[in-house]
Amino acid sequence: MAHLHLRVSDKDREQVVEHVTVAFTEGRLTKDEFDERLHRAMTARVHGDLVPIMTDIYGTRPPVRRGPPRFRPGPPPREGVRARDGGDRVGAAAAHLLPFLGIFILGPLIMMLTGGKTSPYIRKHAVEALNFQLTVFLASIVLAVTFVGMVLVPFVWVGGFIASLIGGIIAMTDGDFRYPLNIRMVK
Repeated sequence: MAHLHLRVSDKDREQVVEHVTVAFTEGRLTKDEFDERLHRAMTARVHGDLVPIMTDIYGTRPPVRRGPPRFRPGPPPREGVRARDGGDRVGAAAAHLLPFLGIFILGPLIMMLTGGKTSPYIRKHAVEALNFQLTVFLASIVLAVTFVGMVLVPFVWVGGFIASLIGGIIAMTDGDFRYPLNIRMVK
């Protein structure tokens, strides 16, 4: 017991307070005993001051300390549904890329209503693309009200085209894609 004369740290005090609190919640201490031990723990200067508090709760044998749970890396979780074949990937990519042909909201809507009935993968990407196109459309209307907003509208559209291109590429690689700053109105 050579460490009894060593000064305690705040962390040491907090650990004792935690044990005293657990003993109180389990009903092993009365409120007065809890308050007295809490005061003794918080005013302790050396480890020798903390030992009687812990010995009275656990006996002469110190409590078993368990380390944090071990992390065992496994395969990353795969979210959502996956494409069954190449047709699903092409259909999902088309939902993202049809705005390049000028059918901004209508393209993803058509893919959702047609391909989405047969493939959950196409539906997931078509719904995400449709929500994004609706968000860009609404943002363009709201921004056009002010002069600064009118200056920003072209940047919103360029960013929309870039995000649609990225979404199409990710859909072709059987990945999950969520547009940033997307208002998800259609479920």
